[in-house]
Amino acid sequence: MKHYIAIVGLVIGMIAGTLIFQFFTPNDLMSSSISDALISEEDELITDETDTLEVIEDPELEDETTAFVSIKTDKDLFTYLGLPDCGYSIHQDMVQKNEGLGQILTNCNVSYPLVDAAITNSKSTFNYKNIKPDQSYWVLCNEEQKARFWVYEESPHNYVVIDFRGQPHVYSCHKEIERSLKLATGVVYGSLHATLSNNHLNPALATELSNIFAYSIDFFKLQKGDKFKAIYEEILIDGEPIGMGEVKAAYFEHRKETFYAFPYNQDGKVAYFNEEGKSLKKAFLKSPLKFTRISSKYSKKRFHPILKYHKPHLGTDYAAPKGTPIMTIGDGTVLEASHTRGNGKYVKIKHNGTYTTQYLHLSKFAKGIKRGARVHQGQVIGYVGSTGLATGPHLCFRFWKNGKQVDPYKEKTPRADPIGKKYVEQYKTYADSLKVILDDLKYQVQTEDVMAM
Repeated sequence: MKHYIAIVGLVIGMIAGTLIFQFFTPNDLMSSSISDALISEEDELITDETDTLEVIEDPELEDETTAFVSIKTDKDLFTYLGLPDCGYSIHQDMVQKNEGLGQILTNCNVSYPLVDAAITNSKSTFNYKNIKPDQSYWVLCNEEQKARFWVYEESPHNYVVIDFRGQPHVYSCHKEIERSLKLATGVVYGSLHATLSNNHLNPALATELSNIFAYSIDFFKLQKGDKFKAIYEEILIDGEPIGMGEVKAAYFEHRKETFYAFPYNQDGKVAYFNEEGKSLKKAFLKSPLKFTRISSKYSKKRFHPILKYHKPHLGTDYAAPKGTPIMTIGDGTVLEASHTRGNGKYVKIKHNGTYTTQYLHLSKFAKGIKRGARVHQGQVIGYVGSTGLATGPHLCFRFWKNGKQVDPYKEKTPRADPIGKKYVEQYKTYADSLKVILDDLKYQVQTEDVMAM
């Protein structure tokens, strides 16, 4: 508990020190009570936990403070990896489609015995079968153009090196990862993804926000004028963004209703909770797809586009490109993974004694999806298609309650457990501090705002 309070204090201090001075003018700071409130709280939290702070060994916090090495050239990279920076000619290439490690090394003028030895010795370091097309590699050759080092970029921060000076020695190296706190605000005019792009913000935040608020907001139904704010980690290598870390705090205003989200580690499991400590997670996701549109709603009477007569449509249709992943909206057991003339390929899942869902017109099933298989909320169970009676690629989603098909958008499902009693006071302090920062952030001026004037 004390350990976690100390970390919370550091996070609050980091956010206060980084974000307030980065995103508020001096006048804002003078007139705002945020700085004083956070500094006061940070002092209270950290002063009581001085001994704890001295022994914290958290790799994520180390990443925040580690000196960052900027790698701009091939020679900088080789120096960073501990390779000789002179006396060798450097050749760079990219892995081609269907090209394996053996073929690559042979093309690099490595003898067959050394190729075999390199493959054998690499098994404990990396899986050579997972070499991917379009990934970069470098060969350092001596004056006789014989390979002495082979360097493979496995990921933006991980490199595999094979040293051919003697028996092949295989090892991996990592670039330092830099993390910085970023802020994002915006008003939705079209899609959330488009708003982020227009505001020169990381589009990946759209996916993160949709995951966080998946149980509260239907992102297929965002309205013009919906608003969002977020504080999140950006991950950089060589000073260039490569992805997102954790969203530290988020706010979304949808149809004039407000939603807050704060991550919290409760008994070793991190989940998002609102400002009152209630879990954002519910028994079911709002939708089995991400970022598509509803093409046909649940209806007791709809004109069937193929059969050409009116009949009940007791499902919700989502238009989406063929191959779009389909997720189960909740934990459960697969009752059927089969095919019929009308449904095409479909999956039916029993979640508990009350609820069952069905997913129709799939192009194919996901790996391992068969009768009796256990599935977990958000797991991909299949892919959008147009099998059965379908005019084009889409998902027909059906929802049963006590054996009767109902409209999922009118069902109110229970939430997961809230913050435990023993954590309530600590969480309240933590969440209130972040909420103050979110509430005081101003929405940036957007192109759409100017055009609307």
